[in-house]
Amino acid sequence: MANIHMVCITPHQLEPDSLGGLYDLERFEKRYLAQGDSWFSIGHMPPWCTTNVLQQMTLSRAAVAVNCAHPGMELMHMADSSTEPAFLNLLNGSGNAKLAWKWDAILMSGGGNDLIDAAQADPQGQPGARLLLRADEWAGAGGVERYLSEPGWQAFCGHLDLVLFNLLEERDRNVNLGVPLLLHSYDFVTVRNAPAGPGLGPWLYQAMNDIYRIPATDWDALSDVLIRRLQALMRSLGQKYAGRNVIVVDSVGTLARAAAGTSGVSGDWENEIHPTPHGYALLAQAWRGPLDALA
Repeated sequence: MANIHMVCITPHQLEPDSLGGLYDLERFEKRYLAQGDSWFSIGHMPPWCTTNVLQQMTLSRAAVAVNCAHPGMELMHMADSSTEPAFLNLLNGSGNAKLAWKWDAILMSGGGNDLIDAAQADPQGQPGARLLLRADEWAGAGGVERYLSEPGWQAFCGHLDLVLFNLLEERDRNVNLGVPLLLHSYDFVTVRNAPAGPGLGPWLYQAMNDIYRIPATDWDALSDVLIRRLQALMRSLGQKYAGRNVIVVDSVGTLARAAAGTSGVSGDWENEIHPTPHGYALLAQAWRGPLDALA
């Protein structure tokens, strides 16, 4: 079986005058449009010291991904015409059908930042607007799920469902009607004071330690519950929208966990929520089977 490294380019590099046609998409057997968060872009400073899932992919056929991803991107904004015109232009023309390209698949990395944003929500807000509960709301027993706001989780599920539905509507407006759309789950995060750089995190650590004051002994167990719930949610969305050609790449349990209390590289993690280059290479392997299986 061939092992061909996938080429990743920016939307700008796709423009005919940018590099003299170096990235003529017709040279590739498979052409993908990618959008997403830091797992598809850059999740560490300085940027030349890191990589991402897309840059680590090897496939059986020559492929190129035009990558619109950038750090901190939430799924809810990935098809937002006010902030992501390049992605929408390439997906459906964004009002001008001639701008759209026909893709073999749409690759998405999203949901993780939405989860973090919901975990960091104002503790004085209504329970339906946050994932975590204040200390005065904790039940006396029930394991780490006593820290979770069930109304908030249900609202979060509904939010991602609606966002995915709207994204599929955007996909189906033009030449990419029914083209496979691939999402992924994430992996177990060790909650630790390990930012990506000055002012860049930590994320779950801030939510659990600084905002909600959850006992440190429960941080990782609570983080695991959130990751498992997000995995189950992604799977359920994949099943719900299977008829619209949604595929979920499951990556939970892929990476070696970071050690508690560390503040830098540990296990397969560069910082609290971003893998090392080796970690990204392992995650990329999970994508190979689903992508190679596409006609």
